[in-house]
Amino acid sequence: MATVISSVAEVCREAKRAARALAQIETATKDRALEAIAAALEARLEEILAANARDMQAGEEADIGEALLDRLRLDEERVAGIAQAVREIVSLPDPVGEVISGARLPNGLDLRKVRVPLGVVAVVYEARPNVTIDAAALCLKSGNAIVLRGSSSASHSNAALAQIAADAAEEAGLPRGSVSLLAGGGHEELAELATQQETVDLIIPRGGERLKEALQSVAKVPVIYAASGNCHIYVDSSADLEQAEAIVINAKTQRPGVCNAAETLLIHSACASELVPRLVRSLEAAGVVVRGDDRTRALVPGTAVEEAQEEDWATEYLSLTLAMRVVDSLEDAIEHVGRYGSGHSEAIVTADTGAARAFQRAVDAACVYVNASTRFTDGGEFGMGAEIGNSTQKLHARGPIGLRELCTFKYLVEGDGHVRG
Repeated sequence: MATVISSVAEVCREAKRAARALAQIETATKDRALEAIAAALEARLEEILAANARDMQAGEEADIGEALLDRLRLDEERVAGIAQAVREIVSLPDPVGEVISGARLPNGLDLRKVRVPLGVVAVVYEARPNVTIDAAALCLKSGNAIVLRGSSSASHSNAALAQIAADAAEEAGLPRGSVSLLAGGGHEELAELATQQETVDLIIPRGGERLKEALQSVAKVPVIYAASGNCHIYVDSSADLEQAEAIVINAKTQRPGVCNAAETLLIHSACASELVPRLVRSLEAAGVVVRGDDRTRALVPGTAVEEAQEEDWATEYLSLTLAMRVVDSLEDAIEHVGRYGSGHSEAIVTADTGAARAFQRAVDAACVYVNASTRFTDGGEFGMGAEIGNSTQKLHARGPIGLRELCTFKYLVEGDGHVRG
């Protein structure tokens, strides 16, 4: 069961026991459990939607905003998509036991570097109940037990989804405690989870800077931050303007409340006089509020473009708001991205191969695009199945965190009576 244990420490201890068994379970059993979870989601759709409706009503009453409500909302299509994502994970190769490298050493020892599960992964997340299933499926497939800790805004949805996953996994042969959900006991519970270094091997937070700061102040467990996305698009002087317009509109409006949506647009001065008015018209028609620097606003007098403030360049809006700035060179664009970017996803639109390569080399981000929308930064789009989050760090996991990123490795060494002289 997902929620029957009240103590954080006991939840984590049971997860640790489950993890030891999970690490030895064959792929077929794990896949059977995931198929059972997908089927259970479809069979218990009404239960899931009823729980989500309670969260949606509370969110509307609390006026949490359209971006968060969109993240929170579940409907029949979205639940079907979550179930399909689980089945896609079933179809992916099991990373556990994969030989990364191997060799016979000069002394005759056989050495293999092999992927193994991390153990217990805790995922702390805000507002998006689909993470409950995405994260659980990825952890189970990669042989890890998972401890989930969602936000109070999605408490009913998360409880229903975690219970369904836990029940289905256990009935399919996975150990009890493979999927656990903490009850959402506030900052004290988060702090307690972050100090369970004897049982929790990794914490992955999915949320804003406040969640990141809250964990940084207390965490003793290793943390990979699936952090915010202050993503940029730079339109170079040689860009195809029709292509640029399509990319910008998609990156900003296709789903503005997610971390890979564009938040700032940089336009080279050589094409700004033509492109800025064109883009402002298209963006405003799509309901986007544009905040521009002085040069941008001078190119569109009489429009509703607001004056950009310094804080706009560092803001992840997660809404239909876009900051726009005119720059004089590729170097200026790279400098701006380096100063304000969060290391998530950055894009250049250009017909100049040299400019594209310079941007790719100089920009420090998990994902760097040439002539494509930033919205593709996603485990599913990258062929990794669903993802737990997008890491902006430089540790073993960077970008979408999928199956392989939920593994570590061990060295297996075989000899024949070898002793070291």
